[in-house]
Amino acid sequence: MEADPDIPAAEGRFHRLALDQLRLMGLLTPDAKRSQIAEEYRLIKRPLIMNIDKKGADIVDNANLIMVTSALTGEGKTFSAINLAISIAMERDRTVLLVDGDVAKPSAAKRLGIKYETGLLDILDGSGMTVSKALVRTDIPNLRVLPAGKCHERATELLASEQMAKLMDQFSTRYKDRVVIFDSPPLLLASESAVLAEMMGQILMVVAADQTPRYAVNDALSRLNQDKIIGLLLNKYRPTFGNKFGAGYGYGYGYGYGNHAAETGVDSAPIAKSP
Repeated sequence: MEADPDIPAAEGRFHRLALDQLRLMGLLTPDAKRSQIAEEYRLIKRPLIMNIDKKGADIVDNANLIMVTSALTGEGKTFSAINLAISIAMERDRTVLLVDGDVAKPSAAKRLGIKYETGLLDILDGSGMTVSKALVRTDIPNLRVLPAGKCHERATELLASEQMAKLMDQFSTRYKDRVVIFDSPPLLLASESAVLAEMMGQILMVVAADQTPRYAVNDALSRLNQDKIIGLLLNKYRPTFGNKFGAGYGYGYGYGYGNHAAETGVDSAPIAKSP
């Protein structure tokens, strides 16, 4: 594989993932070829990739910019963002950039064992940090990670800045095979999530089974513009004895949030499980 032009060899940062530790956390690893979690994320990623390739039911701009979020905390959005990024990185013709966009409480890079402090906010704050210096290569060849960066009191304004718009355009258009996954703050708890959502083509909202109130799901969905492709992902699902194979398993995926998402809640969402 050719060197990533985003990361000159002299500048690039590299991190070797501790796969055993990731498995202990219940995360997907590249060697989990036919595991249950690998199969779950194959089902979850396929509609997203089809939308990127303009083969899905709806066509939107920046479909390769995918935000993973939730209504509230503790629903498994970071778990889902990491697994989705690793799963898509396993595709033969895709490269993935996982962005730790939950800048107030970043955890995606930390869960992967990445300890670099500089990242997205440092690129945006005018301090001279470049994308090539901030990106972290991993030993999954097609996976790159961009940490959140140092905490900044005007994080929302930085994310809404012209510099961020230019950065997003670069992410979206510079490389044809690039998929960018943003681990976003919860929609109902942080202003940064609304700013990020405006820039995305696809939004995957994680909903915790038997935990997230229906009103919170509907409120979060109502804050998203209808010009996005929005999916619901049911997380922490524990099948009952009579439903151990997840009867009714499907993908609640539509254009905008509309009445269907508000009415059905999470009943038709894809199923994934976190510890």
